[in-house]
Amino acid sequence: MNSQNRGQIRIIEAFLAVLVIFSSFAVSSNLSMTQSTQRNEDLFSIGFQALMRLDSDGSLGKYVDDGNWAVLRDALSTVLPAGICFNLTVYNDQMQQVNNVTISNGGFSSQQIIFVEYLFAIREIDFCCYIIHLHLAVAT
Repeated sequence: MNSQNRGQIRIIEAFLAVLVIFSSFAVSSNLSMTQSTQRNEDLFSIGFQALMRLDSDGSLGKYVDDGNWAVLRDALSTVLPAGICFNLTVYNDQMQQVNNVTISNGGFSSQQIIFVEYLFAIREIDFCCYIIHLHLAVAT
């Protein structure tokens, strides 16, 4: 190897190192976006399944009909996995808020909040239709 070629080889080596570093940044940013999207879909599914579980035996309708918001909060805390924060609001068919207290298990400290809308009906004496808005986030 000539002393004249040494400088050229070092420049090529530096160029390849920069190329490797930038390509690793590009690949890692795509991986993190894919995992974040998957986590959002999982969180939506968890929230929807929790509401369906409470509604399947009629307890959700009973809690709303009785205005028993503390028991509804406790039931939702039991059904959802640990480490998930929620905020729930109940609306009637005219989109007027039914609950007069906050139904939540804490503040949201996460940047990503998932929204789940759930519609259910109660058929006791009257037929009542309710809409639940559930906001979920992973506690950090």
